[in-house]
Amino acid sequence: MIIKKRNYLKKKKIKEIKKELGQYGSLIDNKANVEILETDEYDYILVNGEPYIIMIDNKPYPTLKSILANDDLENKTVVVDMGAVRFVTNGADIMSPGIVEADDDIVPGDLVVIVDVNNKKPLAIGESLITGPEMVEASKGKAIKSLHYVGDEIWNLEI
Repeated sequence: MIIKKRNYLKKKKIKEIKKELGQYGSLIDNKANVEILETDEYDYILVNGEPYIIMIDNKPYPTLKSILANDDLENKTVVVDMGAVRFVTNGADIMSPGIVEADDDIVPGDLVVIVDVNNKKPLAIGESLITGPEMVEASKGKAIKSLHYVGDEIWNLEI
């Protein structure tokens, strides 16, 4: 990954990003140093030097590091069985048969945190393709489009 440039964001842009993040807007504290890191792959929003937000197709998403650092956040969660873990941590989209539990209020397009059934630790972040109850009931098909997972280039980003 090649870093193109890094500079501080203006308050107006920070406010826009916080609004787009919705419930995750609290990841950016009002007193935090907020920078944008432009690379050849993705743009990152650094909060106090940590890559807390990634811009995918000009839309902000929290990173797993930000979810782990702010465990008091309310996340829409999907629980996968242990057989699905190796696929999830290799970047595969999450299929319905591997899902054992999902929040009932999940709707298509929601940002969800994928955790394993034993440890309940975040493995990936994805965008739901179907509702929470449909994820659990379905016996085939994709349920979540994977956006970022443990061990990918976003997770391993060193600044």
